[in-house]
Amino acid sequence: MNRFGLAERESTETRIAVRIQLDGKGKVDCSSKIGFFDHMLTLLAAHAGFDLEVDAKGDLEVDGHHTVEDIGIVLGKAFSQALGDKKGIHRYGTCFVPMDEALVMVSLDISGRPYLHMDFPPLAPMAGDFDTQLLEEFFRAFSIHSGITLHIRVLYGRNTPHMIEAAFKALGRSLQQAVSISSQWDGEGIPSTKGLID
Repeated sequence: MNRFGLAERESTETRIAVRIQLDGKGKVDCSSKIGFFDHMLTLLAAHAGFDLEVDAKGDLEVDGHHTVEDIGIVLGKAFSQALGDKKGIHRYGTCFVPMDEALVMVSLDISGRPYLHMDFPPLAPMAGDFDTQLLEEFFRAFSIHSGITLHIRVLYGRNTPHMIEAAFKALGRSLQQAVSISSQWDGEGIPSTKGLID
């Protein structure tokens, strides 16, 4: 299969380009100039088995908000494009990922109905050079522009980087499940009794 997506966005605040191959090898090249966030995107793609390129230039002299949110927007659009008509996919994905003392659950539905529920305990303000308040901005932007119902819950944890890292790994694993081709639909049918996902 060749499920490839390419999306770009240019504004006065950011210039973002994302290329994604869903049936890849987990090869990743991310450059947002926010080191911790690049690491999280790398984990997401590697655990999903996606090939991912993210080239982002943003107004980091202001803060990271525009860059992180806009990457979520563009990644969501590229992902949606790569999925195409969604024929034959499993549609749902759920994964629990432990990271030392932390345990995170992600459950998602490629539903065409964007929704984010995010349940984290209080986090340290920063993880490396990443403002942890931007986590929700990224996940919400990705959910909206990919058309995914997304639930992320930290069941327990204390270390901020551990909780965030487990969340990105669990998201990757859940996406891997959801986009994989299901024999239930003979690789052709739409995984919905309505006959469409929109």
